[in-house]
Formats: sequence, structure tokens, C-alpha cells
Amino acid sequence: MRDRSDRYHLESRLIHGEMISRHWNYQDHIVPPISASSAYRLETAERGAEGFVEFANPDFNDEQRPPIYIYDRLDEPSRGMLEENLAAAEGGESCVTFATGMAAISAALGVLLKAGDTVASHRNIYGCTYSLFVNWFPRLGIEVVFADFTDLEQLDAMLAAHPNVKVVYGETPSNPNLELLDLEAIATRVEAFNRDRPAPQRVFTLIDNTFATPFCQRPLIHGIDVVLHSLTKGIGGFGTDMGGAVIAPKLLEPDLLLYRKDFGGALSPKAAWPALVHGLPTLALRTRRQMDSALKVARYLESHPAIDRVLFPGLDSFPQAELARRQMRDFDGEFAPGSVISFRLNGSPEEARAAGQRLMDSLAKEALTVTLAVSLGQIRTLIEHPASMTHAALPVERQLEAGIDPGGIRLAIGIERARDIIADLERALDATSTSEQWRHVRARHEVAGSSV
Repeated sequence: MRDRSDRYHLESRLIHGEMISRHWNYQDHIVPPISASSAYRLETAERGAEGFVEFANPDFNDEQRPPIYIYDRLDEPSRGMLEENLAAAEGGESCVTFATGMAAISAALGVLLKAGDTVASHRNIYGCTYSLFVNWFPRLGIEVVFADFTDLEQLDAMLAAHPNVKVVYGETPSNPNLELLDLEAIATRVEAFNRDRPAPQRVFTLIDNTFATPFCQRPLIHGIDVVLHSLTKGIGGFGTDMGGAVIAPKLLEPDLLLYRKDFGGALSPKAAWPALVHGLPTLALRTRRQMDSALKVARYLESHPAIDRVLFPGLDSFPQAELARRQMRDFDGEFAPGSVISFRLNGSPEEARAAGQRLMDSLAKEALTVTLAVSLGQIRTLIEHPASMTHAALPVERQLEAGIDPGGIRLAIGIERARDIIADLERALDATSTSEQWRHVRARHEVAGSSV
């Protein structure tokens, strides 16, 4: 395989890929072909036996050596080419893809944990990940403990108090309130903790990088061990297919492949192909447009008298603005704050939640550019209410402990014109503001010495 890493920018390489791949030589194809075969013809019985011996065998998994294809669930070329490009995007040694983001999370944890082990998790995580941790892991004899990893002393205390910790897990930015974790600081603390432990007891750091995508942030360069993605979101980009990815050290690749083979959940070639051909090649282009619009929308929301609070890493008012600027960087080292905004309207939690529901209902009925739907990272702007939708698996008291605002709204910006998104939001805000909402607005401005 030709190494073009020193000749071309990563953005260009993600568009063209490696035309000579260990998975498929497609020099004559401008667009990578798609595979559509669940099983593969074997030239001899001996070759078939050799393929099973070589699969997931670290002694045979040479990057320069093409695999022997046997059965789709083991390996196939379209998925393999996507994995090569995803590993390159994150700067990782290997990538194994799965049918969904949750399948990828389950696999990464599944190869690292056993009964009696403990997961140390940041308090604010995706609702389905939380459900995995509290509803399923206890059945496997795996303990999960939560803390606020924005306070590094809590991480230190958790590692000291739980000798069976094998995984430190988090998201950054977190879903849905956009908390950032200091990746370098976390990796440094875990590395120091590992010095006193034998290799089999090593603690691995796992970060879900879905919100940022590799364009905005690459956790591995900060010392994180394993990166997780929902390919359904920003990397896929168009909302047509589900998928997940684990970018990990080479030493974990054999177990990840075996886990995928035995538990299922392989990413189909038909789902891998759009991410390979449309998603990754347009990632930089889409994300730049989304970030530009997100900053304009966030500034608009921040200035609107009906809005109580706006969280967006690109705003100067963002509580972790310094960390965001240090950690969230694109392939050229430029600040890349992502495209997801969290905000709440004025009033008590109950009033803000009711007003938010009216706002979303109005957008669902009247707006073109803002769609009421879960998910994010698409070319379309999506809005949802995390407390009752994506994070409904968390009990109310647990949501509050995790810092999830009952009235919070998540807005994932697409590639529509920013002025059209703002106009739709303006109309919906005008239609849904109540006298109670405006009472809070007037009170806030009177305290500030201004008038509405």
C-alpha cells in the first residue's frame, strides 16, 4: 500500500482514500466499489482453513497482507476500507466497525471487562449508555460508579476507592449539556495510576468522540487509549445509515474482531459504503459550514430576551471556554467547537420545560430548517428535548445529578443557511413566549439596569 501521508493533507486523503488497499485494489474505480456477498468462494479447502487460522490472529494480521475473505461477519472489503480511513482520521492503530454506536460501545467494554470489574464513568453520558451501565452490566457482575470528571480530584478519589476499576469512561463534549473533559489530564492521571499495577490490571481510558468527530478533536493525541463513535451522526452525516466504530491500539484489535464475530453486530457493507464514499470525504466541508452557522445561532440565542442560558463551546461565555480552545482543534490546529448547542428558556424548571415544548411544537408545525427529531451531526438541523427523549432512561433525580436541565433543549445545527435557521427560531420564540416568560425577562433586565 502506498503511503501518501507525507504528500497530501488528511482532508484530501479522506476524499480519495488509498486506492490500493489491503482490503481491495480499486485503482480503476474513482468511487470505491461496494461488496454485496455474505460468503466468499474459496479456491481450495486449504485456503479456507488458512483463512480461519489467520482471522483475528495477531501473528498474521499484517497491514501489508490482504485478508482471506470467508464470511461477511468476519471481514469484507467495503467495511475494511472504511476502517482504514477511520483509523487514519483519528490517528489510531486500528479500527473495528459495528452495526450501531451502542454495539461499538458494548464491544469495546466487552473485551476489556469481566465479572468483578468496575467502570468509572463520568456522570453525564448518553441515555442508552447509562441504560447499558445500570440495567445490563449488573447482570454480568460488572459494577459502574459515577463521578464528575470535570473535577479531577473526584477521578483520583474514585480510582483510589475502587481497586477493580478497569475502564475510565466519558464523552466530550457530553450529551446533552456539552460538558468537556480534560483529556490530557485524565490520561495523565490514569497513566500514573497504572504505574503501580501489573499489566493485566491496567486501566484503559475510553472516550466517546461522537459530538466532536475526528475533525474537531482527536482524543488519542491527548493520551486516551480507545475512541468510540456513532457513525450514524457526524461521520455518516446524512442520516441514512447507522453504524459504530472503535479506534483502538493494535493489541485490542483481535479481541474486537472476535467479539464482533461471536456477538454479531457487524456493520453491513451497504451501511459502510455511504460513510466511506459520502460521509468521511465531506466531513471537513460539512463541519466547517455547521460550526460557522452554530456560532451565529448561538450568539442569536444568547442575545434573545426569552432565553435564560446558552451553552456552546464556541461562545466566550462557555464555562469551559479555555479548555475548549485548547482541546477542540481541527486537522490544521484551528479552533473547532463543533455544531451542537444546548439552551433553556426563562422561568422555573417547569416553566422552561413547558415553554420548550411549545417552542418545539411550533417548529415542528411551521419551520422548514429546524426539524423536531433526535440524532445530530446531519445536514439537517435537528432539535429535541433530552430529558424526555434521548435521556429518558435516566430517572429524574439521576438527570439532576448528571447536570441535565429538565428544561434544556438540544439543537444540532445542519448545513442550512444560518439566517434561515435563526428566522425559524425567531418565529417560534415569538409564537410561544408567554406573559410568564416575559415577566422573567423584564425582571432580569431590570436587575441589569436595562429595559426590554
